Amino acid sequence: MTSYLKRLVSSLAAYQVADVVSKFIAVLLLPVYTRYIDPAGYGVVELLANGVILISILVRFGMIESFIRFYYSDDDSERRDALVRRTTLFLLIATTIVSALLAAFAGPLSTLVLGYRDTATFLVAVLGLWSFTNLELAYAVLRVDERLRLYAIASLTNVFLTIAGSVVLVVGLGDGARGLLLGNYGASTVVLLGLWWTMRGRLWPRHARRVEPMTELLRFGLPTVPAEASVYMLSIVDRFYIYHDRSPTLAGLYSIAVKLAGAVAFIVRAFQYAWPPLAYSVTDDAEAARLYGLVTTYYVAVSGWVVAALALLGRWVLRLLAAPSFYGAYKALPWVALGWALYGLWVVFLVIAGRAKVTTRNFPAAIAGLAANVVLVVVLVPALGIAGAGIALCGAYLVMLVVMYLLTRNAFRVQFEWGRLARLVLVMGGLAAAGDLVLPTHGVIGLLSRGLVVLAIPAALLATGFAHPAELRQVRGLLARVRRPYPPPAGSQP
Repeated sequence: MTSYLKRLVSSLAAYQVADVVSKFIAVLLLPVYTRYIDPAGYGVVELLANGVILISILVRFGMIESFIRFYYSDDDSERRDALVRRTTLFLLIATTIVSALLAAFAGPLSTLVLGYRDTATFLVAVLGLWSFTNLELAYAVLRVDERLRLYAIASLTNVFLTIAGSVVLVVGLGDGARGLLLGNYGASTVVLLGLWWTMRGRLWPRHARRVEPMTELLRFGLPTVPAEASVYMLSIVDRFYIYHDRSPTLAGLYSIAVKLAGAVAFIVRAFQYAWPPLAYSVTDDAEAARLYGLVTTYYVAVSGWVVAALALLGRWVLRLLAAPSFYGAYKALPWVALGWALYGLWVVFLVIAGRAKVTTRNFPAAIAGLAANVVLVVVLVPALGIAGAGIALCGAYLVMLVVMYLLTRNAFRVQFEWGRLARLVLVMGGLAAAGDLVLPTHGVIGLLSRGLVVLAIPAALLATGFAHPAELRQVRGLLARVRRPYPPPAGSQP
């Protein structure tokens, strides 16, 4: 069990490094961007960027999910290479056809999506669809091989190219929202071509090898598409509704809340990338059941602590990092952060369904969550504004998770640690809610008192008996090794 956790941690580190750097630099540049792009411009960026991801889910026909699942069918390297070639060619053809069609009708489609004609910006989003979808598969190839170093290099290169291009286009050339999109998708295109070149030996046909037929890949992958699309629509229904029914400016404020919730988002993305390959590689079902439950507990502990910190300190984060016109985003920040954390739990259930090969059960849960989100958004946003949208998102994820648990619990029984999970929710949620209601919302006293509550959460968990004795022994052993002085170099004098 410990070896699996070490593999997961090392994978998470590789997948997080680019996100950590990206979020850190993005935070530093946020005061700049928010002065060159108004809230309405940010609303446009988020609407198109999320539309790219939604269409990408549809265009890839579940092929990436099939690739990850069937890659572990056997250990034959040539069969694995053949699977890489087949899925890469399929996605290249599919994305090229769809992108060409979207580009041909870019003008009227931009009017439909944005409410006004902006063909050039829409074409940038079309480029993003093509590069993003193919790059996701290239990254998946690196993940299943656990080529962590190359993954980190590629993702960091993407980050730095994106930042450099965005600064030049937004600040230097004053290209606004379009420049921000082009900096992002242009960098992704360059990195994609570089990875294809790096993997050219695997992509070039050599000896014919029998792999799973395309019908088998589609039989596994296609049932995941409606579910994944429905789940992702949870994250854009609110923004689309706010953008068109309220205003682009309010949508921009909500988008800044989403961006500042990135502290949770990068944990979730790293978990989303690292967890499925590791989870599927565990061959013993009993061991997998224990591991899945333990990892779920640790995930909730880490992500929940970050959510609590954002709930307590979000106002100061916005005052520090964004222009004054964006300050109102603090109302949605805690809820959006919680929504991201709940999405990470959805990843756990996707793996459970994939392991049991019951991916058809994903869709009923996803559509239940989407329906709940639509109803809650319409009910809550008029009364609560962007905070209502965040609450609606969390409510939808809760509905989805409950339905998914009920549908998969008999297919593969995971040993969830319900007692420890309940303790996490009560302690972290209770302290965060109480601190936000009672403590000052501005000034040095408010900042320090809320920061102390954040730091007190781990101690409060320990006081309630959250940690197992074995975990405490491991932590003490780790601390002892850290404190142990290094031995003097050989031959040195005392």
